[in-house]
Amino acid sequence: AIGRQDVGEEVEIVVVDSGSQDDSVEAARALGARVHEIPASEFGHGRTRNLGAELARGETLVFTSQDAVAADETWLATLVRSLAQGVSVAGAYGRQLPHDDATPPERYFLDFLYGPDARVQRLDAGAEPDFEQTLFSNVNSAIPRAVWLEFPFADDLIMSEDQEWSRRVLRAGYELVYEPSAAVHHSHRYSIADAFRRFFDSGVSAERSYAAGRSGSGALRRAGARYARGEVEWLWRTNRRRWIPYAAAYELAKFSGMQLGRRHRLLPVGLKRHLSALSAYWE
Repeated sequence: AIGRQDVGEEVEIVVVDSGSQDDSVEAARALGARVHEIPASEFGHGRTRNLGAELARGETLVFTSQDAVAADETWLATLVRSLAQGVSVAGAYGRQLPHDDATPPERYFLDFLYGPDARVQRLDAGAEPDFEQTLFSNVNSAIPRAVWLEFPFADDLIMSEDQEWSRRVLRAGYELVYEPSAAVHHSHRYSIADAFRRFFDSGVSAERSYAAGRSGSGALRRAGARYARGEVEWLWRTNRRRWIPYAAAYELAKFSGMQLGRRHRLLPVGLKRHLSALSAYWE
């Protein structure tokens, strides 16, 4: 999908593979990618993306993940062009559309975070960024190399390295651009247990990313209440009412995982390994 992009610049593809057991490495090399292999135990969301940026030669860094597929042939050019809106733009990120097999709760989740409206995220002088201002995703993002060199990703977070990064650049006076027309297909079919583990890890990182600062927790609670109301209304309005009981259990698992993750310092390491989606982080 990257190779099919209609873009008037040289595109270098760097793949950091953390222990694939299928033919991903061979397929990537056959398609012309530069592949760097690491053991699965060395993977870290921030650390591995920093490694990929170090290996790349270009002045514009584009980040994506193995389960995201460009929605059309203009994705890359549109995403990179968004960086040209001003010298104060530190990064741009695009929309995430569900795969065909996505469940209704996952579809609502993606539309809640990555909807159809473009926006520019910035901070007023002296203000603290809230949950919505720090939204940024390395599933589909572009950053000038010069900005990344000044603000590399945190390499000690279990996840949410992108929102921890966005918080730092916003506080430094930069802006972030959300461009919905630069879209990828990306969604998950998490089980309820998977959702708990994913949001446990999210909660572990929350105090340094989207829930940091004096107003972080309050803004997160307000967004959570708005999300819950909106999801039930959307399921009802779109005749997906039979999904409401499942959505309630699914969202409760996410909420419980996040709250427990935010209190992870009270838990023994062995239990955290069991609750986490990235158990190697706790070694």
